[in-house]
Amino acid sequence: MNSDSARMISIYRSIQEIPAGFGPSVAAIGNFDGVHLGHQEILSAMVREAREQVAQTQRTRAVAITFDPHPEQFLRPSSALRLLTPIDERLRLLALTGIDAVVVLPFDAALASLPAREFVRRILVDALAVRSLHEGGNFRFGHSAEAGVAELQAFGAEFGFAVHVHSPVRVRKGASSLEVSSSAIREFVAAGDMTRARWMLGRPFEIRSTPARGRGIGTRLLVPTVNLAAYNGQLPAFGVYVTRLTLSPQRQGPVAGDPDVGGRSFQAVTNVGNRPTFGEASFAVESYILNFEPIELDDQTPIELEFLLRLRGEQQWPSPEALKAQIFKDVARAKRYFRLANG
Repeated sequence: MNSDSARMISIYRSIQEIPAGFGPSVAAIGNFDGVHLGHQEILSAMVREAREQVAQTQRTRAVAITFDPHPEQFLRPSSALRLLTPIDERLRLLALTGIDAVVVLPFDAALASLPAREFVRRILVDALAVRSLHEGGNFRFGHSAEAGVAELQAFGAEFGFAVHVHSPVRVRKGASSLEVSSSAIREFVAAGDMTRARWMLGRPFEIRSTPARGRGIGTRLLVPTVNLAAYNGQLPAFGVYVTRLTLSPQRQGPVAGDPDVGGRSFQAVTNVGNRPTFGEASFAVESYILNFEPIELDDQTPIELEFLLRLRGEQQWPSPEALKAQIFKDVARAKRYFRLANG
């Protein structure tokens, strides 16, 4: 998956928005948090099948069906599930997979209580005219997650669509063999393990935000430090990281066709945490730019921050001078990382 594969897609934010006569379609249902390697394999198979149908003169769309909010956030709000990819970022990444459309179903009490058979009939059959469905083996749906792939295959036989069940994707690095899942990636990110998170995502973990307000940001950034605005998604464990910071062009929307090009990238060292050395805790995601030059920046500038390597955990230093000495060491290690990465 890369930006060169981006193409215009349609986004429908309810069943009512789907035009009459939409189908036939090939579909996949999921939360797609992270749009990781497992998701990408399923979506690629779905796209291939749709294109094969088109080659046989049957107009067939490849459609991803997802939910907003994430069902866990609606059903168990006290668990405070933090997503790898908030909905706009999820849509951007889905657009890079070659699909034709995304249906974003508002997850509310009505959808949560919808029986599995009614979900199939109303959404897959009546609205999308699904001819084929691609899912992972652990997929469950319907009221109280009552149905799985066996029930889905039975519905497919009843309503006339095929069901393709995909085995889990595993990544193998040396002696490690890891099953790819959104929950595993969230755990790795929460632990600061950016290497294993990257293995599963197929790209560095990143967050997208804007500069923090109220920190003296004007029309130009004249100091090499950027603080990010409050972010509700999954963040890495407190600590210091080698990062890449990219300033993106202003976007009109999250889908392909709104180009993800033209941004300026900078090498950086980023601290995630409460900055305990300076007294009262004050949480921040603060990036120090290594190859700094004055740049255009305001509090609406989109920022992409890729987390490449964790250097150390956050700790309290006995004095600002001791912290400064450690920062020099962190910067030296980060510069070495970029030298090696760039060959």
